[in-house]
Amino acid sequence: MKQTIGDFLLRRLCEAGVRHIFGVPGDYNLELMQQLEDRGEPTWVGNCNELNASYAADGYARLNGIGALIVTNGVGALSAINGIAGAYSEHVPVICVCGSIPLKAVQRGDLMHHTLADREKGNFYRAFAEVTAAQAQLTLENASVEIDRLILTAWRRKLPVYMELPSDISYLEVDVPEERLALEMIPSDKARLESCAEAILTRLKAAKSPAFLLDLDADRFHVATQIAELAERFQMQAAVMCTSKGVFSEVSPRFIGTYAGAGSSPGTQKVIEGSDCLITVGYRRIESTVGFFTDRLPVSAIHLNSTYTDTADENFQGVNLAELLNLLVAQAPVTAERSRSKQVGKASSYVPSDELLTQNTYWQAMQTFIRSGDVIVAEDGTSIIGAGQLALPDNCKTIMQAVWGSIGYSTAALLGAMIASPKRRHILFTGEGSLQLTAQEISTMLRHDLKPFIFVINNLGYTIERTILGKDAKYNDVANWRYSELPKVFTRDKEPETYVVRTGKELQQVLNAQHSGLVLVEAILDKYDSPVDLIRGGHAFADTDYGPRGPQSRSGAQIALLK
Repeated sequence: MKQTIGDFLLRRLCEAGVRHIFGVPGDYNLELMQQLEDRGEPTWVGNCNELNASYAADGYARLNGIGALIVTNGVGALSAINGIAGAYSEHVPVICVCGSIPLKAVQRGDLMHHTLADREKGNFYRAFAEVTAAQAQLTLENASVEIDRLILTAWRRKLPVYMELPSDISYLEVDVPEERLALEMIPSDKARLESCAEAILTRLKAAKSPAFLLDLDADRFHVATQIAELAERFQMQAAVMCTSKGVFSEVSPRFIGTYAGAGSSPGTQKVIEGSDCLITVGYRRIESTVGFFTDRLPVSAIHLNSTYTDTADENFQGVNLAELLNLLVAQAPVTAERSRSKQVGKASSYVPSDELLTQNTYWQAMQTFIRSGDVIVAEDGTSIIGAGQLALPDNCKTIMQAVWGSIGYSTAALLGAMIASPKRRHILFTGEGSLQLTAQEISTMLRHDLKPFIFVINNLGYTIERTILGKDAKYNDVANWRYSELPKVFTRDKEPETYVVRTGKELQQVLNAQHSGLVLVEAILDKYDSPVDLIRGGHAFADTDYGPRGPQSRSGAQIALLK
């Protein structure tokens, strides 16, 4: 069939499950934007800038399975590249469509705006090649093939891709397939799949202390259900890493907490490091997720990855993760008695008072607030540590950028998550320093009538940096905004609910109240109050980054642990 390149691209995005598109209009993408307007789907969201759009598309993809954004050449693409790099680091399938300069300008060597005025040498394309799994410059000859290739690559590999659409070809017709795009993983090699499953089942049946350790791919490849079933069949204990909190039910008696090497609880560390059949899923040894390389996994551990499995004795290539887990479950013995869920999620000893809020009482209050089904978005630093220690009720989803760690990510990611799953309750935990980077997207939330809970810790600067270096340094200070007034500035036709709280009772009154719209709570905390684990982590970062003779050794250079 014949179809314009732009319409075919939008059609394929819809078929892949992209129901909304983020981004910013610019003259090189307006022809595609007009096709989107005329078509009516996917739904255009629109953002305050391209960086926020890339964060939002990332948050959207974590709940929806895939996301997309549209930017314009050069200025828009480079603004978005940080968020795309984060999606690459964190294994998130995002399709970045860049409206690029006209093909005729490339062929003639014309100097154009939004370029480096170098007769277009593919600079931005090469930049994105470093942070995406696949790239394409669309032409009349390759458009139908390359659009499908990039979308399938993003979906299969759970990584971002980048395509450039010259502004003068989007309305040109090409031959395209009539059939829908089939989202299918490349099947496993049957013989290798069966032999891999046999090897793992043999180990599991002989094990006395089998266990699971889950990294973020357990979530990205949607295999949590199979993992939970296999853990039940073999009575396996399961730990998550900070990248995958909530992937394994925390009300399950099989759940033993978060593993981070020496930063784990003694019980969790003992089970994982002492297991005689440890199965990891997507395990990556990154200093910030494994306790600064203090992890000590058994050499006999079985490592499951998206397309291969390593059992220490043998490496099985061409084995699809979901297919392998499905086969393991199918061949595992059936457990006669199922484990009963345990109760988590409430801090019964917490009693709010008129005393000033501390990190401890703040997070105790949040423990009483979260409920089953919540989507919890936590910013890097204080919030990711505090939220990471919450005991989650069942069916909660956490969104954290624990590996890339770009501050400001969470506010825009919250927008994307709410667009993807509007019926769930969404809670953002962030700090004032991070909020200042992407606060504009609160206006987008209000424009689309979204109703999150936004909790902002205001303690006059970058707390995580003060734990690393510069406890009293000016470079860790930020302008002291009236954060609670921002939502009122960002809209003229709504009345968002905003609060400033200083005590436990004030915070609890807000948590207990009935709310109908967007709620922003600014919590005033002491400048030097920090979660203990953040202080320990900050000191470890300093020692790793600067060495034993670094400036962190000066007296008073860091927020210190109380003795």
